[in-house]
Amino acid sequence: MQLRKDPISMNWVIQEDSETTWPDFDPCPFCPGQEIMTPQTIYSHVNGTGTWDVRVIPHVRPLYRIEGDAQRRGEGVYDKMRNLGAHELVIESPQHCSRLSLLSDENVAHVLRALVSRVADLKHDRRFRYISVFRNQGKLAGQEPDHPHSQITATSFIPRRVVYELRSLQRYFSVKERCLICDIAQQEIAKQVRTVEWDDQFVAFCPFASRVPYETWILPIEHHAAFEEDVTTWDRQLHFARFLKSVLLRLESAAQDYHLVLHTTPNLNAKYERADHWRTLQEDFHWHWELVPVRYSTARSYFLKDVYYNSVLPESAAEELRKVNVEQLMLT
Repeated sequence: MQLRKDPISMNWVIQEDSETTWPDFDPCPFCPGQEIMTPQTIYSHVNGTGTWDVRVIPHVRPLYRIEGDAQRRGEGVYDKMRNLGAHELVIESPQHCSRLSLLSDENVAHVLRALVSRVADLKHDRRFRYISVFRNQGKLAGQEPDHPHSQITATSFIPRRVVYELRSLQRYFSVKERCLICDIAQQEIAKQVRTVEWDDQFVAFCPFASRVPYETWILPIEHHAAFEEDVTTWDRQLHFARFLKSVLLRLESAAQDYHLVLHTTPNLNAKYERADHWRTLQEDFHWHWELVPVRYSTARSYFLKDVYYNSVLPESAAEELRKVNVEQLMLT
């Protein structure tokens, strides 16, 4: 397995000679009592009964390998390197048939605490430039295995979409000396047209140029650049857990399958060609989660394939999600 860079799009692409499918485990290796079937636990929270609520383990089929270095090299005009990095599974609950939105507030808070711990720890490694956190829920979103889980990857490059985002936020700050996402959040709260839910700490809204129906962003109202440096106290974790669960329940009323992706700061401890490249990062970046539903849709003509097509206006989507009775969903 290796990484190759597309010199036109600047995307890094994982290349592998054979396609593998997820094994059909029986019993599930991620359920309690089956720990011997998985790699050694990296992180866990054990509750008062002596059993775990959350476990983090190396992925059983990792896309990245933590040993050695990147071995960057050229092949004519092309660039390639080893699949250096880390790939971890966050087993969110002992319950096999559940969803993150249906776990207890405390359980979700412990999931957040595990993410904070692992992202912060992986950023100590100077070989890794970016730490990604994501969860795929449902078959349409490519979830495997069935047991509720999130994933963490550490890579020796920054994903292209994040690079575009970083440059855009940096450019806005260089002109206005303000955080663009802070300005967006304040405008959305003031207008209350695309907002889905908000309180004194967090806001969720459907972006103005939503890529797909019911796309929702979740972020802190006050400026914080890095998720793992912000959501560090139990009170903050518990508060965000309740908020996140509520937003997920609203979203699941419209689309059960989704991608949930964390956008946090790159690793400032990593090696970069320009040491001062991210000097305004603490002021211009604003952590957020992007919640992207996956639904069956009608195919569009070829010229639209590189342009997102959204059949539900974000204003309409937000209004529909606001009307969802979250308390009733929690009881069902």
